[in-house]
Amino acid sequence: MGLKSPRKRVARYLHRIVLLVCVPFIVPHLVFAQAATEAAGATSTSAGMTTGAKPPAVSPKPAAAENDPYLATREGPPPEETNRKTLEEGAGKDAAKLLLRSVPSGVRVYVNELFVGRSPLLLIVPPGKYRVQMRGERQELGERIVGLLPNDTENVTIALTLRYPSRITMK
Repeated sequence: MGLKSPRKRVARYLHRIVLLVCVPFIVPHLVFAQAATEAAGATSTSAGMTTGAKPPAVSPKPAAAENDPYLATREGPPPEETNRKTLEEGAGKDAAKLLLRSVPSGVRVYVNELFVGRSPLLLIVPPGKYRVQMRGERQELGERIVGLLPNDTENVTIALTLRYPSRITMK
């Protein structure tokens, strides 16, 4: 056993790194594919294809993903729609209207810390005091407290400002 060349040592080192990095991502997919074919009751041939007229039905996500809250798909309406409906249901006959606009438009709108949609937005809410926040894609932020009386219509336009400076000057 003599000394190995640096090229072989580097190749061996890279091979170990590839195994450590790639195997954790590949193995679960292989196990999932094997479980799916077993669940479909298909037998595999030497070419790796399954026998039968049609391919086995494979679930779009593995069984472990069904219990994972980060990968699970939500059923029902999106959260902003639910939050808007909650505000509108409590409005009653003396409802107030809140027209929310922003500069720039299309930013996320939060009322009392609940996401209600993107600006511009018309909300029908019960009379009262509301904290309106708007957050942009690039950390822009705008906030205002709005008080509404019964049957009142409030037009709120918020100009968003950058949370962090885009330029720094040195003197």
